[in-house]
Amino acid sequence: MIQQFIELGQGYGDVYELIALVDTNKHRFHQAFIFTAKTDDGKPVASLAVAFKPVGESKFMPIYLCREGIPYDEEKLAQRIVVFTEAIQAIERNPVTVELKHSSVFKELALYYQHVVGILRMNNYLPNL
Repeated sequence: MIQQFIELGQGYGDVYELIALVDTNKHRFHQAFIFTAKTDDGKPVASLAVAFKPVGESKFMPIYLCREGIPYDEEKLAQRIVVFTEAIQAIERNPVTVELKHSSVFKELALYYQHVVGILRMNNYLPNL
């Protein structure tokens, strides 16, 4: 199975696009994620992601992502995280929070995505190959 990230932007509109994808693909929903990381200067940020099951006989599992554009404070969540969480709870699921390394730690974005997929597989959030 090919698990590939499809990156959206980092703004409010992009989070609403991600929510619309969840709403229109409820039958394919696999898991939602809130990835947390710290920037080089120690500021916590969050990414929002949703994994969908493959279509039909396809072996392609898309993971849509709004990467590291949201300030993260566990005590006072950003509005984008609240809206995202409410949308996932509306389909009777809960997003999983996973702490990761910041993407800037990796020389290439592809290495970051490989790292994330490995962590998600290891924790059984994504199916193995």
